[in-house]
Amino acid sequence: MRHENSDLLKVSQWQNLSTPELVALANRTRAAQPGLEFELCSIMNAKSGLCSEDCKFCAQSTHHSTQVPIYPLKDKKEILKQAARAKAIGAERFGIVASGKRIAQQEINIIAQIIDEIKERIDLAVCASLGSLNEDALSMLKQAGLDRYHHNIETSPEFFPQVVTTHPFVSRLNTITAAKRAGLEVCSGGIIGMGEKEADRISMALILKELDVDAVPINILIPIAETPFEKIPPISMWDILRTVALFRLILPSKTIKIAAGRESLGRFQYLPFMAGANGMLIGGYLTTRGRDVEEDWRLVEETKRAWQADTQDKIHSPKGHGIQSSEFIDWAEVEIAK
Repeated sequence: MRHENSDLLKVSQWQNLSTPELVALANRTRAAQPGLEFELCSIMNAKSGLCSEDCKFCAQSTHHSTQVPIYPLKDKKEILKQAARAKAIGAERFGIVASGKRIAQQEINIIAQIIDEIKERIDLAVCASLGSLNEDALSMLKQAGLDRYHHNIETSPEFFPQVVTTHPFVSRLNTITAAKRAGLEVCSGGIIGMGEKEADRISMALILKELDVDAVPINILIPIAETPFEKIPPISMWDILRTVALFRLILPSKTIKIAAGRESLGRFQYLPFMAGANGMLIGGYLTTRGRDVEEDWRLVEETKRAWQADTQDKIHSPKGHGIQSSEFIDWAEVEIAK
């Protein structure tokens, strides 16, 4: 995909900003467009392991000797139970996730029935991540009540062969296009910290803009034992914040979620939400645990209070971008600790 010259010029200008300036500009952009909206999603690993693809970050691939649980598609009762739990912990969306390149038609039929029942019994938006489905299968799920399809592009097309070799980057784009043709919203993002460069992250964001996806999850690599990426050193906090900020500026009106790996930020987990993010996963991930729900809700409430106070207690950088004083102090503490 070829990017517009005007987009590339803007990105180049943003890249020249210092991190506090870039983050503050992104926060202002978030305040002007999505505003105070904060989206919470909960996902369920409905089918685990035995994936034929060789994604180097993933515990569920048959190419890696991980100790991930292996089980077939869970039954309707268990999936409905998890959907009810998602509603109870405050999630607005519930995602049904199944491992594998694509699930079988029989499994699609079962999931369609389950989606219909969730929509009837539980007031919850339903998302699904079921692999590289075609338009007919996606249309069937849409008719059953599916709201959004999740299919990550993972990284830039240039870096993709360093991450996956069993299918091409274009197959990811084809699935997203099919989902949009089926009338579904699309959630698509990727993983940072896999050894890619900032240029790869920018390329990924620009492609997502061209695809006009609705939500963008940013995952921070969790190095999993026995995967090829288990020894990759962690990405810096500055790189995380710059990535989130650039994604917000490139995708100003979209939902940008901090997904797996935010726990690596420790007590600074709120900073990405001052850098443009406005959503997150709650209740754990596919093969790794997240934080306690109570802790996550405190994070959400503290973030919203900070957003609301953002116009009242500001200091200003030399470029004139407003930065809340408490955030600036935290940035300085991080910098000193580096």
